[in-house]
Amino acid sequence: MATADVIAALQEAFPDLGIEARPLCVYLDGRSSGQEFVRIPPERLIEVARFLRDDPRTRMDQLSDVTCVDYLNYPDAEDRFGVTYALLSIPHNHRLWLKVYVNDPEPTVPSVVDVWPGANWPEREVYDMFGVRFDGHPDLRRILCPDWFVDHPLRKDYPLTGKGERTEFKILERDSA
Repeated sequence: MATADVIAALQEAFPDLGIEARPLCVYLDGRSSGQEFVRIPPERLIEVARFLRDDPRTRMDQLSDVTCVDYLNYPDAEDRFGVTYALLSIPHNHRLWLKVYVNDPEPTVPSVVDVWPGANWPEREVYDMFGVRFDGHPDLRRILCPDWFVDHPLRKDYPLTGKGERTEFKILERDSA
């Protein structure tokens, strides 16, 4: 089964979403990488995720990654954040990426941990680095930054030199380590 068949199954199951395949990557010379994504509204993410996991035509049984892109000041971007889910079907040997777009002031996406338990730590990482919250996550807390840290360092509006957070760390000398 090809990715086109997965997208056709999605279009059949969710005709109201207007699902269309879009190239995940386009090279500078205009060629497509052959990998595709579909855009899903946040309020329908869990329903679509369960369909992709459970339907025998799709069988997306593995969540490979959850990541995020901050589209602040990106030309023609309509939304601030794009949360991307990389899915793999081991039985059918195909991949598909789901993208969910959210905006400030409280970017929030439903957690897919109940669908794919492996989403637990990647969702925490996206929360920690970008500030996107995952409703229903069993343990949404920082995973890379200290608990007292209030910002999200991979946001485009975070200054390259930081906001003074390094002054909070004890300086270790070579002989004291």
